[in-house]
Amino acid sequence: MTSLSALLATDAIALDVQVSHWEAAIRLAGQLLESTGAVEPEYTDAMLDVVKDNGPYIVVAPGFAFAHARPSRAVHNTAMSWVRLAEPVEFGHPKNDPVTLVVALAAKDTTEHTKAMAQLARLLSNKEIRAKLDHAMSGQDLLEVLGGDPPARVLTEEELAPVPEIASRHKILTVCGNGLGTSLFLKNTLEDVLSRWGWAPYVTVEATDTISARGKAQEADLILTSNEIARTLGDVGIPIHSINNFTDPLEVDAALRDLYDV
Repeated sequence: MTSLSALLATDAIALDVQVSHWEAAIRLAGQLLESTGAVEPEYTDAMLDVVKDNGPYIVVAPGFAFAHARPSRAVHNTAMSWVRLAEPVEFGHPKNDPVTLVVALAAKDTTEHTKAMAQLARLLSNKEIRAKLDHAMSGQDLLEVLGGDPPARVLTEEELAPVPEIASRHKILTVCGNGLGTSLFLKNTLEDVLSRWGWAPYVTVEATDTISARGKAQEADLILTSNEIARTLGDVGIPIHSINNFTDPLEVDAALRDLYDV
């Protein structure tokens, strides 16, 4: 699996650019991928179609949108681009708008980029690191910040409290439109929470897409996803909980305590 630094080239970074609309922000992120030879223009169009078809679920944290589409022949190699906006734009997300950072992913398959997604989720969930990323003066400065490890977060008394055993199917699904982008952010955060609970050896977290989630629902205890994807899924026979900030362990922790009645 490839690390974050290996997927993001300096010439795929654009800082403090001006755009008038969310579509222009995603198109710019796609054009950066095109300029490095990672994708064909069709992939940029596909990233735009994801939002048009499914809504702004790619806005996975306050101010942050993660643009992506399914692996296809339009992707030549797995890569990322980074667009920091001079002025925020609205994507239509009820909680996480406006957006100042758009990161785009082009993936050749469903596995090569997973390590990078875990790294990025941890970095963006740290307020100190996020501030450094928001103020990096150059692409090289930004890559240096991304190459570091976030300091360990101090746990609250509630997080440190023991969690009782409960009846479980031992699986939780995190779901997005394609099963390889935003769902991985949520999977990483969820796994961090389960580790702190001591449940990690007993509960499997699977990132998947909307179509597969319907078939896998009866194998799982619950589904964590976005508001938009929850509406798309409808009733699948198990609880579905919407998460606003996919990088916030406190929101995920609270959701699990509610869903498992802990």
